[in-house]
Amino acid sequence: MDRRMLVWSGVGCVALTFALGALITLGVAHPFVFDAWWNDVVVSFRSEGLVAFAHALDTVGGGWVAVYLVPLVVIISFLLARRWRSGVFAALAFLASAGAVQLLKHLFGRARPEDMLVLSDYGSFPSGHTANAATLAFVFAVLFPNVWIRIAGALWIVLMALSRTFLSVHWATDTIGGALLGAGVVLLLAAWLLPWVRRPGAAEPPADSLDDAPLTDAPTH
Repeated sequence: MDRRMLVWSGVGCVALTFALGALITLGVAHPFVFDAWWNDVVVSFRSEGLVAFAHALDTVGGGWVAVYLVPLVVIISFLLARRWRSGVFAALAFLASAGAVQLLKHLFGRARPEDMLVLSDYGSFPSGHTANAATLAFVFAVLFPNVWIRIAGALWIVLMALSRTFLSVHWATDTIGGALLGAGVVLLLAAWLLPWVRRPGAAEPPADSLDDAPLTDAPTH
C-alpha cells in the first residue's frame, strides 16, 4: 500500500466515523434498527461462560491495562529489539487514538444501552475498547505486513467488538465507529511516518525487507 492509498484509506475511515456519529447525534435513529436488533440477539445468547469471557476482554481491552500496560509493553518490546522508530510510531498511534476517542465521545454524547452489565464512562460512541483493539491490530499490521498478523488482528477486533455488545455496554454501531477510528488514526500516521520508520539504519531493518518498499524515502545502497 503506497502513501496515497494510506492517506485516502485513513481519511475514509475517520470520515465514516464522523458521519456515523453525526447521524446518531441528529437523531436519525437512536438506536438504529440494526442496533436494537443486534442487542436483542446477543442478549438471547448469554451464558455464564460467555459472560465471563466478555468480562475478561473488558478488563484487557480498556482501563489501565489497555491505556497504559499494553502500550508500554509494545513500546518497550520495540526498544529492546532496537526498533526505536517503530516504538515512536506505536506510541503516537496509541496517544492519538485515545485522544480521538475521548474527543468524539464528548462531541456526540451518545447514551449507552440500558441493560449493560458493566459500568463504563461517559459516551457510548465510539467504543474505546474496539478502537484500542483496532489501533493495536493496525500498528502491527503496518509494521509487520504478514497475512497471519493481519488475520490475528482482524480476529482480535471482531472479538472485542462482539464482547462490547454482548455486555450491552455499547451499541453495534459504536463498535463499528471505534474500529474505523482506530484504523483511520494508524493509517494516517503511517502515511506520514512510515517512510521514516522504514529508513535503513542501525536500529531498524532495511527497507527491502518489507513489502511496502515504495514508501521508503531514503536512498538504497
